[in-house]
Amino acid sequence: MFAIALLFADTPGNWLPLPLHFPFAIQESIMSSTLPPETKSTPTRGPVSNGHASTPPATTARLAAIAAVTGHQSSAPSLDSSAVPMQDLFCANVFSKKVMQERLPEAVFQSLMKTIESGQKLDHSLADAAATAMKEWALAKGATHYAHVFYPLTGATAEKHDSFLSPDGKGGAIAEFSGSQLIQGEPDGSSFPTGGIRQTFEARGYTIWDVTSPAYILENRNGKTLCIPTAFVSWTGEALDKKTPVLRSMQALNQQTQRILKLFGHHDGAFVASTAGPEQEYFLIDRHFYYARPDLINAGRTLFGAKPPKGQEFDDHYFGAIPERVLAFMMETERELFKLGVPVKTRHNEVAPGQYEIAPMFESANLATDHQQLLVTTLKRMAEKHGMTCLMHEKPFAGVNGSGKHVNWSLGSRSQGNLMDPGDTPHDNAQFLVFCAAVIRAVYKHQGLLRAVVASASNDHRLGANEAPPAIMSVFLGDQLTDVFEQIKAGGANSSIKRGTLTVGVDVLPPLPKDAGDRNRTSPFAFTGNRFEFRAVGSNQSIAGPLVAMNTIVAESIDYCATKLEAATQGKPESLHGAIQTLLAEIMNECSCIIFNGDGYSDAWHDEAERLGLLNLKSTPDALPSLEAPEVTEMFQKYGVLSPRELASRLETYLEQYCMSIKVEANLTFDIAKTMILPAVNRYQNELATTCVNMQSLGCELDSDALDEISSLRQSLQQNLATLYSAMNDAFEGSSTEHAQHYGRVVLPAMNAVRESVDALEGIVADDLWPLPKYQEMLFIK
Repeated sequence: MFAIALLFADTPGNWLPLPLHFPFAIQESIMSSTLPPETKSTPTRGPVSNGHASTPPATTARLAAIAAVTGHQSSAPSLDSSAVPMQDLFCANVFSKKVMQERLPEAVFQSLMKTIESGQKLDHSLADAAATAMKEWALAKGATHYAHVFYPLTGATAEKHDSFLSPDGKGGAIAEFSGSQLIQGEPDGSSFPTGGIRQTFEARGYTIWDVTSPAYILENRNGKTLCIPTAFVSWTGEALDKKTPVLRSMQALNQQTQRILKLFGHHDGAFVASTAGPEQEYFLIDRHFYYARPDLINAGRTLFGAKPPKGQEFDDHYFGAIPERVLAFMMETERELFKLGVPVKTRHNEVAPGQYEIAPMFESANLATDHQQLLVTTLKRMAEKHGMTCLMHEKPFAGVNGSGKHVNWSLGSRSQGNLMDPGDTPHDNAQFLVFCAAVIRAVYKHQGLLRAVVASASNDHRLGANEAPPAIMSVFLGDQLTDVFEQIKAGGANSSIKRGTLTVGVDVLPPLPKDAGDRNRTSPFAFTGNRFEFRAVGSNQSIAGPLVAMNTIVAESIDYCATKLEAATQGKPESLHGAIQTLLAEIMNECSCIIFNGDGYSDAWHDEAERLGLLNLKSTPDALPSLEAPEVTEMFQKYGVLSPRELASRLETYLEQYCMSIKVEANLTFDIAKTMILPAVNRYQNELATTCVNMQSLGCELDSDALDEISSLRQSLQQNLATLYSAMNDAFEGSSTEHAQHYGRVVLPAMNAVRESVDALEGIVADDLWPLPKYQEMLFIK
């Protein structure tokens, strides 16, 4: 069915086909954006008369997409950046602390601040006052509805909208929003993934107001909605979402960190929060290419695509000049994010053609998680407005760099600042060394867990490739800290490698301060000056799971350190220095094998890691079972982050998501190859055969090499499709883990074999017959 086409005019007299596998709304959208005004109408089967005599050419949806893209003219209105200063836009649509202070009674405001800034229990009696102020602010902004926003285990954002208006019984309506409506909502929880915590018929679920993440106004061209970030739990109180474990893990981390701070004489109790700054990578392609690729629409990645003549080998896209159309999209995206209080800071071209990055400043881990979800939603919405599609898949295009979401992680408080800042002389900064050693120990002890929380069918395509860290977890410290910890192992640290000065031999260029060590892009967990960067997180993932893992394993490790130091000092401050030296030496002697400053891509490191006993969990089915390790279950339960049932539910959910992802891809691979690729191959094979017959009838020398080659590849494709069909329909019995292993070890290789045949055919079949947009078109035509 994919070969049948509707016809639409790209320019008057130039008819192009639109494949019928497009949804009707997409057909209508593309036609309305390409037909001249006098001919815009509902799509019909056959040419639409527009007063021009023409004969529709025999062509493909791919060529139609190319014509539409090359003729693109932006319909998005230009923004006047001078109308409102950027600093005035920031938090313009946020029920921020400033707005709260202006609108709430002083006692209510101060009570809420204690909860937000110090983690104290929320006073429920203040809910009505908060709800009234929030409602009045939202109505003044033009909002008509409010929505409890929550984050189920799908990793996406969910929301339930309700109107402020209620009938007054007199033929009119009044705007109402009570404290109970603010604090608690009840969406139907039956159809969200729960991993066995509840049955489908058990529908009750509750959303709970998270006061630490501010409410905001979401604008639409037809109205505005007050959005309230919430947690989402079952009727039994078990977490069904991503947010609740993040909040629990932050609470556990604060409790354990306070014990270390008290040993160093800090008794103010200022809440210690983990902070995060995720660097979001993504691809942009024109929407016409997107709609001509069923694999991108349904799977988020290209399941077929031969290597283009040019890829990223010239390194000319990385930090290059941003294309005008893309820059316009970025500017409007940033403007919208500023209004929502998302502190985006950096934008640039990434390594692969068509790939870009946006990065915010550090925020509290919970708020950073919510803002990251908003950022992804806004990127997709703004891309559509500018006639593009934003691809968040970790590997949408084979053979070029994939996309990650490097999560920069640290911890600190209002009084102590960043606890991961080593200062100029880290060997003298005992407090920093304790926290840093705790992180090193945490990564060593919980390698499997860290690998599991970044495991997915999509991220498996990226990890271990030459644009992402390997699947082996290791810690990069850099020259300075490695030297300090080596001194500690040897008996005590007495010096730190000093920063230098960089001069380049040009008088007009000033000398620069030079860091004490270089960075390492191949490390999955790298110290980068005053934070750790978890580079293994996938671009399409919520950062909640990685943050829960990092917060909890570091809380456990800090607990270990605090217990050791408390026992050694017995309340005697003068004993602390010696106790720290003993503790740090013990940790380094046990855990230093996790530290690696070299090339993580090299075979030598893989061999060395195996010798050292480090885990190398290469795929999701290998990694996810780490979630059910007894020590992991015990740790999450001990610190009140996830109960055994909640943890088991996540394992079951993620295994199911892995299987479903590959199942969808397998179905697509089979369908596209059978209904789009093979028909194109058959046509070209028929053309070659006809040519051979004609040459033979004319007495010309017969050259059947091309025909033989395509016939051989066609036969290979059919054989591989038969193998894939068998793998897809295998009546496999077993556990969820065994099902995932079957998909990863049987179905996925069968898909790859089909792709190998198709990609080879792409380089042989006549260009005008090939049905799918090619890499060189999607990545380079803007």
